[in-house]
Amino acid sequence: MDNLQALQSLGITLPSPAYIFGAVLFGLAGIAAYRWGKRSGRRRSKWIGVALMLYPYAVPWTWLLYVVGIALCAGVFIDRE
Repeated sequence: MDNLQALQSLGITLPSPAYIFGAVLFGLAGIAAYRWGKRSGRRRSKWIGVALMLYPYAVPWTWLLYVVGIALCAGVFIDRE
């Protein structure tokens, strides 16, 4: 428990379970979108898949993680037409 307090005194906070769940969920969606885009020859879907896998590293808030993830998933859905 002292390690957690030491990290918090440095300004480092651990992510919530909702954040971790969202990061894993959108990471898996990114892998699926990347593979589908690569297989079908859709470059936009492939790059959206890469973005889905990497953006959780740059987003600090849980609500923003879900907003951006849903928007990117919608982008893959729109690109499939």
